[in-house]
Amino acid sequence: MTTVRRLPFPISLTGEGIQLREWASEDLDDLVVLLDEPDIARWTPMPSPFDMAAGIAYLKRAHQGRTSGQRIQLAITVDGGKPLGEVLLFGVDHGRREAELGYLVGAPFRRRGLAAAALTLLSGYAHGTLNLRRLLLRIDPSNTASTAVARRCGYRLTGEPPILQEGPYGPSSLDTWELVESQTNTRIDRLRNVATGRYGRRT
Repeated sequence: MTTVRRLPFPISLTGEGIQLREWASEDLDDLVVLLDEPDIARWTPMPSPFDMAAGIAYLKRAHQGRTSGQRIQLAITVDGGKPLGEVLLFGVDHGRREAELGYLVGAPFRRRGLAAAALTLLSGYAHGTLNLRRLLLRIDPSNTASTAVARRCGYRLTGEPPILQEGPYGPSSLDTWELVESQTNTRIDRLRNVATGRYGRRT
């Protein structure tokens, strides 16, 4: 049985050369540009094409999920300004101390290490502040860019059966990755300590 508990809202996380912040209504135009892209629609259940109506609905759901404490859904930025992508934490089970994470970066901003930085930062927060111990990713094995990010951040394949996901371009088969604490890199360890000191430990 899932243990329900509210996630903190609002939050802003800074480190690894980036800042993760809450989405705002002023981000609508940038959000549509980020998500109206075939590569994102291929690997996620995003509607395609992703137009203004989809963007409005997306921001509404994001705000509801945040204010209700059901998920953490943050824009990836360099300095708190223009959103370059998104990282999120959802499906939290506080009883089992586990959650799933996801990430995406807009096409013009890839190959800069933004996804790895965002995943590292939010994983550290999930460990150090939210006291979660099992952090998961679900990735199609054909999405080599995303699997490279997972490996770089200390996630490893679990060997669990694939999960089928329907998207605008058809079904995809998602492998489960888990953050392996014994192989966690020093960046996660450092961010866990920073997050605990800055935000305190919540149970």
